[in-house]
Amino acid sequence: MARWSEAELDRIGGAEELQLASKRTDGSLRPYVTMWVIRAGNALYVRSAGGPDRPWYRRAKASGTGRIRADGFERDVTFADATLSAHVAIDHAYHAKYDRYGSTTVGHVTGPDAQPVTIRLVPCTDEN
Repeated sequence: MARWSEAELDRIGGAEELQLASKRTDGSLRPYVTMWVIRAGNALYVRSAGGPDRPWYRRAKASGTGRIRADGFERDVTFADATLSAHVAIDHAYHAKYDRYGSTTVGHVTGPDAQPVTIRLVPCTDEN
């Protein structure tokens, strides 16, 4: 499995927002959706603030692949699940980065309700 470089983790994880597009069955990209992104350890994550019924989230989970762009950087990715042990660090990273927007806003992407709608962004290689 491919891994992010430290420079990629810093650049993408440090971006205020990320744009994500899932792939259609024909391989074309759906329109990009803008969202928050965090770095926790050596991984990058996004969460669906609106829960599992958000169209972008359903399409990302169904396709399993897409493309991200942040801070002038673009990369094809696969959408993976987060490990159960990662959620405390993910919540902490969201709070550290976005608490300035208020606890109600950050509350949509933290806590037990946000865990099931967490996507780990995994860089694609030529093999996947």
